[in-house]
Amino acid sequence: MKKRIVSCPACAAPVEFKLSTSLVTVCDFCRSVVARADKKVEDHGKVADLVETNSPIHRGLSGKYEKKRFEVVGRVQYQHPAGGVWNEWYLRFSLDKVGWLAEAQGKFYLMFERRFADEAELPSFESLNVGHRFQSSAESLPKKKSSTGSGYVVAEKGVATAATADGEIPWAFRQNAEHRFADLHGDGDQFGTLEYSGDRPRGFFGHEVSLADLNLESDGWESAPPAGPNTSALQLNCPHCAGPLTLYAPDQSQRVTCPSCHSLLDCGQGKLEYLQTLNLPVVKPVIPLGSVGKLFDTEYTVIGFMVRYAVWEGKTFPWTEYLLYNPAKGFRWLVRNDGHWSFVESVPLSKVMKHGGDRAVNFDGKEFKLYDKGTAYVRFVVGEFYWRLTTEETVETRDYIAPPLMLSFETTKSEKGEEKNLSLGTYLEIETIEAAFGLKDLPRAFSVGTIQPQPSRADVWGLWVCLASLLAVLDFVFVSGAVKTPVSQGHFMTAQFIVAAFPLVMLATRGTFEVNRWKNSDYSPYAQSE
Repeated sequence: MKKRIVSCPACAAPVEFKLSTSLVTVCDFCRSVVARADKKVEDHGKVADLVETNSPIHRGLSGKYEKKRFEVVGRVQYQHPAGGVWNEWYLRFSLDKVGWLAEAQGKFYLMFERRFADEAELPSFESLNVGHRFQSSAESLPKKKSSTGSGYVVAEKGVATAATADGEIPWAFRQNAEHRFADLHGDGDQFGTLEYSGDRPRGFFGHEVSLADLNLESDGWESAPPAGPNTSALQLNCPHCAGPLTLYAPDQSQRVTCPSCHSLLDCGQGKLEYLQTLNLPVVKPVIPLGSVGKLFDTEYTVIGFMVRYAVWEGKTFPWTEYLLYNPAKGFRWLVRNDGHWSFVESVPLSKVMKHGGDRAVNFDGKEFKLYDKGTAYVRFVVGEFYWRLTTEETVETRDYIAPPLMLSFETTKSEKGEEKNLSLGTYLEIETIEAAFGLKDLPRAFSVGTIQPQPSRADVWGLWVCLASLLAVLDFVFVSGAVKTPVSQGHFMTAQFIVAAFPLVMLATRGTFEVNRWKNSDYSPYAQSE
């Protein structure tokens, strides 16, 4: 199409419409929303300034996705019901096709609108529940080639606010207007959103993408995306005590705790704002904030630390969590529970299939058994976090295990929404943690870990062979008289008895290993035998 240039009705500056489907555009000079009408343009009022997020995307940038060129023509910033903002970028492809690029928590999701048939039966916003699975053709969601046939699952439902905008927008943007939405997780990297703006929802479906997938072409106005874990660190001062603060993810963090005065600060609006002083017992992390470690061939920076706990049979069970950040990979967690470590990352809800009630689920072809469920509370926080963390925060949890893996469901609810997150934890040996972060003498665990792998039979017999071989060599050297100070045969008979009994002892230990793993669970399969 030919570009259409009009005068801004508020300041008379030139305003350009590049996209034939754009309904509004934001004037670059006075920040007024200019709406396209039949024969004229209308002023719909000014919008607030954008919250700086240090995004690698900006208006005017070009790129190529699956060999199809696009240009970034606009964006809307939404206020999430749990706090914080996310960007929704609008990409113009050939023939004025519009793509929606959502950017949140260091991840990008490219989606295109999918129109539903008029006769399609779609759930209302009020009847939609988090965890709802779309599988039937009657619900008219896109069919995908999948061996599991799991379809889409509702991961979040909420009411967001259209905070501000920039450039061209393919819908009638109104500042502070509420938008009801439901985010859907599909197989693999598939993602979708249902937007309830009228009688029937609009559907947008696509994939999680990386910056490399977008093949962005630099135009010289913005610097390239940070390549390493520390390049985006920002040095600030606490507004309460003036102590030094380092933000390792300033474009993503919503809360930060001052390590000097333990003040909880809000950093979601482009500046630090004092909220409260945390009168909590101080806990020192064994991995210092700012440490950089390499796990699974990726360098992560430790940017946050928190202590959480649950209550079971009147007893308190605490654990610690370290928030890791990498600009390209986003956020991960290191969890330390009773001296045992695990690496935790988010996974799609759609990969989970329930069977046998709530006592077991299937994930990626593996059965996980219910270990515990309850409420998690926050005891201590320090560092920065990508959501609006409070010390009053509670999360409903449900953990399933298939050692060395754990599936964790976390559900949060608020007046404006509900969200369910699924994460996969992988057991890590303490030597792996020490090697990754260059640490020594971390505290060892003395109990059986929830997802600690039990000793394999091969390991038991291998150790027995080594001991038996060593004993045979010592028997030849000392008992046979090969040396001048022979050892009593009785001593070696005792040693031979111990070595012979070793496999039996270890195999018995393997059996008690599983019983001890489940000792703090209400759902132990060994409860009757105990």
